Amino acid sequence: MSINRRKFLRKAGIFTALGFGGISAIAGINKEARAKTPEYELPQQALLAKRWAMIVDMSKFKTKDDFTRVIQACNTIHNIPDLGNLKDEIKWIWEDDYEHTFTEPSNEYLTENFKKLPFIVLCNHCENPPCVKACPTAATFKRPDGIVAMDFHRCIGCRFCMAACPYGARSFNYRDPRPFIKKINSDFPTRTQGVVEKCIFCVERLAKGLMPACVEASNGGLIFGDLNDPNSEVRKIISSRYTIRRKTELGTQPSVYYLIGGRENA
Repeated sequence: MSINRRKFLRKAGIFTALGFGGISAIAGINKEARAKTPEYELPQQALLAKRWAMIVDMSKFKTKDDFTRVIQACNTIHNIPDLGNLKDEIKWIWEDDYEHTFTEPSNEYLTENFKKLPFIVLCNHCENPPCVKACPTAATFKRPDGIVAMDFHRCIGCRFCMAACPYGARSFNYRDPRPFIKKINSDFPTRTQGVVEKCIFCVERLAKGLMPACVEASNGGLIFGDLNDPNSEVRKIISSRYTIRRKTELGTQPSVYYLIGGRENA
C-alpha cells in the first residue's frame, strides 16, 4: 500500500492544523491512493451485473429464526466474531426496529403494524457512497457493478468512512477479533485490530458463480439481481410494487429496497 498508517496520520495532522483546507487535502490523498489501486478481472464463472441490488421482502421474515438464519449465514462464512457485548459488536447484517431503520418522515402513512416489525439491515451499497469519498487509502471503493467493496489490508483505521456513512453500516475492530471466532473459515480473510469492516454483498461468492450467503439462507426473503436489467426479478418488483429505501433524502441512492406487502399479493 502506497500510504501507510504513520504517513497518513502525519499528513492528516498537518491538514487538521490548516483547518478547512484539510478537507480538500484529504481528497487529494484519496485520489492518489485510488490511482494506484490495481485493476482486476472477474473469473469466467462469476455472476455479473451492471448494478447489483437487493430487495428485502418483509412478508418472509415472520419469526426470530427467519432473521437468525440469515444473520448466521453471513457471520459464519465471513469470520465475524462474537465479542459478547453490544459495545464492540461487529455487524455486517443485523436486525433492527423501524425507528432506527427508517428515520425520515416520508413514510408516515405506513400501517402501524408495519412500523412494529423488526427489519434486516445491512450496507446499502449506495450509488453515491459517501464512505468511498471519505476513505483516504481506497480501502473502501465502488466496483463497476455498484458494489461498495473493501480491501481490509488497505484500511488504516482512521474511521472516516464510519463518520461518513449515514446508515451505521460499518464496524470497527477495537480489539483483535480472531480469538472470538468460533470456527474460522479459511476461504475468507480474518481481520485485525484497528480495521473497519462491513457487508460486501459476498463478492467472493459472486466470483464463484454463487449468490450471497444471506440470499441463499433467506428462503426467498432476500431477492438479489441486476437493477439495470429490465428482465431481472429485482427490477420487475421495484417497477411494479411499493418499495421503500432508507434515507433517500440524502441523495446516496441506496441499492437495498424494502418490499411492502409481499410478492404473493402482486
